[in-house]
Amino acid sequence: MTSPDQRERKLGFIYGLLAYLLWGFLPLYFLTLAPTGPWEIVAMRIFFSLALCAILLAVTRSWGRLQAIFSSKRTIWLTVLAGVLIYINWQVFVLATLTGHIIETALGYFINPIVTILLGVFVMRERLRPLQWAAVGLVGVAVVVIVVGYGAFPWIALLLAGSFGVYGLIKKKIGPRVDALSGLTLESLWLVPIAIAQLIWVGETVGITFGNISTSHTLLLMFAGVATAVPLLLFAAATRRTTLTVVGILQFLTPLMQFATGVWIMGEPMPLERWIGFGVVWAALAVFITDSVIAGRRARASVPPVEPTP
Repeated sequence: MTSPDQRERKLGFIYGLLAYLLWGFLPLYFLTLAPTGPWEIVAMRIFFSLALCAILLAVTRSWGRLQAIFSSKRTIWLTVLAGVLIYINWQVFVLATLTGHIIETALGYFINPIVTILLGVFVMRERLRPLQWAAVGLVGVAVVVIVVGYGAFPWIALLLAGSFGVYGLIKKKIGPRVDALSGLTLESLWLVPIAIAQLIWVGETVGITFGNISTSHTLLLMFAGVATAVPLLLFAAATRRTTLTVVGILQFLTPLMQFATGVWIMGEPMPLERWIGFGVVWAALAVFITDSVIAGRRARASVPPVEPTP
């Protein structure tokens, strides 16, 4: 019979798997929203994510849990920081997707687990195992290869990896005190002024497309709330139930899907220098996964067997 902890970890794995599969399809979804630009898309993501969260709070009668969070100023400020980080991640990702840089977004999410390792060192004061150091070093080599060989600094990839890595760390820290729905509600709420400012700017420059193209286009834009909120809720639920190692391994699904979209669907350029850079990153991830598996087996082997209760 499985224990409650095992059931929770299994649920965390399932939630994480679903989150990363849904994120893998996001580039194709955003491309269907043409001619809507990246600034309007992100504004709509914020508004309709908040609207969906409000509906879910009403249906589940979870207003009490949301109100309880306001008793801790530190927790509130952490949700503000989480909101800023996820906004940066959203905006950079959508900008990159709509300007022909889907492959670089994939690179960012391939690098993300290495960023998580570095956060563990510099923030959580963790010690790296030799294979983890090797993975970090290989990613550094990959960045140099891309900069020198491809002739461009991968700022999109590093911004995505950094913002989402720190976001995951914050979600892990506030997880016991903030449930997934309340957290996303607050993060979306703090971003409303930014969304309003962006819509005003879009309206004054290129014009707002929402409600001005077709009914199907309007519905697709409204679906941005679901496409944004559901994976984030699943991700937050996963980080509360399983380890960051499991989440880190699962997240390779998203960049693999994005890489396939960029190379084989959108036909983005993939010269030899970029293949070499990605190859080094994949080697780093192979080292990372190997280390995680070995560490997991050692941890399980060190746990003494539970004596049966008479």
